[in-house]
Amino acid sequence: MKYFIATILTKGKKEKIGLYAEDRKEANKYAKLKFTGLIIKVTEGQEPLEAQFKRFKTTLLSNIKKRKIKPDFLIAAIRQLAVMTNAGISIHDSLNEIADATNDEALKIVFSKIADDINSGHSLSSSMENFRFELGNLTIAMVHLGEKTGNLDEALYSLANMLEEIRANITKFKKAMAYPRNVMIAMAVAFTILISYVVPQFKTIFEQLHAHLPLPTIILLKLSYIFNNFGPYVLALLAIAYMVFNYTINNNEHFRYSWHKLLLKTYLIKNIIKFSTLSRFTLVFSELIRAGIPIAEALDTSIGMIDNLPLKKKLLSVRLTVEKGGTLNKGLEETGLFENMIIQMVRAGEDSGTLDTMIKKVAEYYKMRFDSIIDGLSEAIEPIMLLIIASMVILLALGIFLPMWDMGNAVQGRQ
Repeated sequence: MKYFIATILTKGKKEKIGLYAEDRKEANKYAKLKFTGLIIKVTEGQEPLEAQFKRFKTTLLSNIKKRKIKPDFLIAAIRQLAVMTNAGISIHDSLNEIADATNDEALKIVFSKIADDINSGHSLSSSMENFRFELGNLTIAMVHLGEKTGNLDEALYSLANMLEEIRANITKFKKAMAYPRNVMIAMAVAFTILISYVVPQFKTIFEQLHAHLPLPTIILLKLSYIFNNFGPYVLALLAIAYMVFNYTINNNEHFRYSWHKLLLKTYLIKNIIKFSTLSRFTLVFSELIRAGIPIAEALDTSIGMIDNLPLKKKLLSVRLTVEKGGTLNKGLEETGLFENMIIQMVRAGEDSGTLDTMIKKVAEYYKMRFDSIIDGLSEAIEPIMLLIIASMVILLALGIFLPMWDMGNAVQGRQ
């Protein structure tokens, strides 16, 4: 959102009022609706420091208050909505009934507000746009598909199946991470206890004997000093840093792009993000193509649900290629994201008129690749886990025993 300054003539006096809008056209429209008097001009301006702080505080609090709907409740609600829509019950009544029946507070609030928006004349997808965080990009993309094709109930059934697949993958991910997570927590607790209670005892001994301290021991003593004297401050600083980071990610597109780009270069994480994104993209795209949506429009909707900005940028180039008259396989090839086998399959689908079938096969292939990564996640994390554990053990061992060996050698030398 950009900051604009509206100059308004009211009661013979000029007054300048700040407002936020996407562009000048929207700012003019908003100023006419909100302010009374003659609007002389609306110009883009520098946001005052006080307004920046106020916006930061409001956004931060709103992000803290936001809660995603629990997957189980969302899937059940989507299935209920599909059944009711198929039975001919109006969307407004269906949403209100689901909101009244659910035990999830976030779902109750979201569905009630969407029902109110629909009652005001908005479409279901446009009403859901206000709750993208709570519902997710995939939900909005599939509802948009249902409205375009006139088969909202089918789109909702497909959406529920996709959400169940995603939930199953998340469950697999959590199970794969359970053992490494528990081991690392145990090591962190043990390390904290040693730093807090054991290392200070050795520090007293080393000071009394005036022992020469090697680098590992100095590191341990510094960590012990920081933890015992500034522990709460360090935790508070980490919490503030996390909130600022989260705020910056949500409100600064350039920073978010850089962060997403870094994740795509990180060991193991890059493959999880890449194949999960391509799996969902091809799955939604295949549904759109099967429903008879034009390729360029189907690409636009499918790309809209992608969270990772660098991947989104690459896939947007596919849409541009298609809009200029190029083939889909050429656009996909230019991104560098798809293997040659996939390009050949898409080319064969375009040539034979079976593109929807081929894209469905591609979606199944990427789902298989993603499932394979999740299944092998535990083995892939083990080297990292062992490296961290070994580093902690070596630091503790060398930090405590090296000075003791030096003192032992010194005593033997004197004898």
